[in-house]
Parts: sequence; C-alpha cells; structure tokens
Amino acid sequence: MSAMPDFDEIIDRRGTGCSKWDAMEAVYGVSPDDGIPMWVADMDFRPPASVSRALREVVEHGVYGYPDAHPAYTEAIRWWMRERHGWQVAAEDILTVHGLVNGTALAVDAFTAPGEAVVLTTPVYHAFARVIRALGREVRELPLRIDEAGLYCFDWKAWEGMLTGSERVFILCSPHNPGGRVWSEDELRAVADFCRRHDMILVSDEIHHDLVLPGAPRHQVMATVAPEIADRLVTLTAATKTFNIAGAHIGNAIIPDPELRRRYAGRMAGLGLSPGLFGLPMVTAAYSPEGAAWVDALTAYIDGNRRIFDEGLAPIPGLRSMPLQATYLAWVDFAATGMAPPEFTARVERVARIAANHGGSFGKGGESFLRFNLASPRSRVAEAVSRLQDAFADLQ
Repeated sequence: MSAMPDFDEIIDRRGTGCSKWDAMEAVYGVSPDDGIPMWVADMDFRPPASVSRALREVVEHGVYGYPDAHPAYTEAIRWWMRERHGWQVAAEDILTVHGLVNGTALAVDAFTAPGEAVVLTTPVYHAFARVIRALGREVRELPLRIDEAGLYCFDWKAWEGMLTGSERVFILCSPHNPGGRVWSEDELRAVADFCRRHDMILVSDEIHHDLVLPGAPRHQVMATVAPEIADRLVTLTAATKTFNIAGAHIGNAIIPDPELRRRYAGRMAGLGLSPGLFGLPMVTAAYSPEGAAWVDALTAYIDGNRRIFDEGLAPIPGLRSMPLQATYLAWVDFAATGMAPPEFTARVERVARIAANHGGSFGKGGESFLRFNLASPRSRVAEAVSRLQDAFADLQ
C-alpha cells in the first residue's frame, strides 16, 4: 500500500483551468494571486496514489476508444458500499451517470412533468434548485429549523401545511450540504414516511457519505434504514467528492425497483448518456483498501482544519459556525453581527480576500450565512482565520 499523501503540500492550481481558482476573480472579485478560494466544493489535495496509477496506465496504453461495461468498476462500487456502509447493492441496480448534478436532473426529468413540484429542504445545495427550474418544474422549499444544539432538523409540523399536492419528488441531501449534518436513523425514517404519505419519489443524494468526521454519528444509508420504500427510492452516490476527482464527472444512481430503474434508464438512453473512458478506472482504483486508508487519513485532517477554523472564529462576536459532523464545508452565520449580507460579504471578499459561497444561493434560511471550504492545506485555513479576525476586528 502506498504512503499517505502530504495534505500540507501546497499545490499551485492557478492557470490549470480549475474553476475554484481561475474563476474566483470573475465571480467574487478576489484575485487568485493573493486570495483564498473557499467556495467550489473540491479539495486542494491529490487523490490516492492508486487513482493516479490507474489513470497513468490508461494514458500510457495510448488508445482511447470506447470503454466496455467495466465489471471491475461495478464490483468496486459494491465492495465499497458493503465494506464502508454495510449496504448490499445488486449489480443490476447501478446506473452510471455524469456526476450527481446530472443524476439529480435525470431523476427530476424522469419522474416529474413540467409544472409539477420538487421538494427541497432549504438551505440546501444550490445546484438542485438550478436544475429543477431549468427543467420547467417548481421548487417547493421546506425550510429547515435550527435546534437547541445549533444543528439543522426537520420541521414536520410546519411542512405538512406547505404542500399543495403537486409535489412528485423529494430530494434529500444526506449528509447535509451546507450544514454538515448527519441525519439520524429516526429522522431518515420520518423522511421515508413523509414521502410515502404524500406519494413522492425520494431521491437521496449521499455524495458526502464518506466524509463523516471522527466522533460524529455514523452515516445511515437510506436504502438500509427504510427498505420498505424501495419502490420509490433513488440513491445517488459518487467517488468524486470523496477522492477529489470531480473532473471525472461520474457517479451512480442506485435504484432497486425495476420499474423506477426502467424509467430512469429510459431518460439516460433518450439523451445518449454513457460513461467516459477515464472515470471508470479512477473510481475502480479509489474504491479499494488503499482508498479506504486514504479517506480515514483525510477525514482526520479535515477535522483538524475544522477545529482551527471554529476556534479562530469563536472569539469574533456575531459569528457562529454550525457544528460540523460531515463534509468539509463550514456553514457560518453572520446574523448576530447585525450586518446585512452585502456588508459582511464585502468584509470577507474585499478585506479578507476570501471567496466563500453566499448563503442566499442555497435557498430560504441561508441568507445570513457564508459557506467556507476547509479542504485545503492547514496553513491556508489558518491564514483564512487570521484574515477573518482582522476583517471583523472592530467587533472584538
């Protein structure tokens, strides 16, 4: 097994066509020369060496024709889900999509008609609403509530009166992005029951399921928690977020029900979708014992970055970082500063020279927040903390 990578290594990604770095100035006015990109959800780390070896083998072969069904890829997915999540997945249930935004869009397209509604529990990953609206469907936002522990929770009593009957799909983000919440088994059962009672198909986006931090509750796979809703369940997973290979644009829609799978596969066929050559061996190499050891080291490192970030922001009056259980995305509330979003974002972008996602883009309830990506070398996270302390020094 290869040695663990050096997560402290500074890798210069500028000028490589990297959206996180090279688009930062156009989007936020923050120059990549002296700015810190903490927006796009990819990591400034190299993937496991096994992934690079597999990709190098493909390149060195020198012929880049159509790939076959790649059974080793399917078996690697099944092995990973069984070993890491206790989930027995049948090979025939796995459909390969071009990343999970594509996977989500396919589900909306396959299971709803124009004008019908898709449920989002907001604030939530901004791409969901974007593809729903682009497909001519309505976004039904059900706002999450913050509990006594400062964590997001479902607000079932309020939500019952917010549905109109036009809702056909419920999209669950599990673990939650941007709040970093790992939903409990009871909460997941309640989601399943809600979808059954309101006759909605449940799309469970579990792309962050490997990124649970040490000491946090264990991620529960919806398919194992509520097998009774298999006839209305689509689970989306991917190696791309876990191993920082998002550029491969590959993911899985795992659908146990034959009729749902037929409808979903029909939309894929109608759009002429099939996997590319390079993503298949990358995922196969990632879903391995070497990849598992790398993930364990990664989550420990991210947890160290989380501690530095949270401890650095804690003394700043009015700033509150939501307790992070999973993902590498800190969700910081600026509401208690008394500042409007344009003022606190200007301090972050113009004074601290940090690019962070604006909370309003995640839907209702996110307006007073910014999302910060902590998956960078520790020295860069520490520098970001120092800059934020300086930018809000007048509050201290």
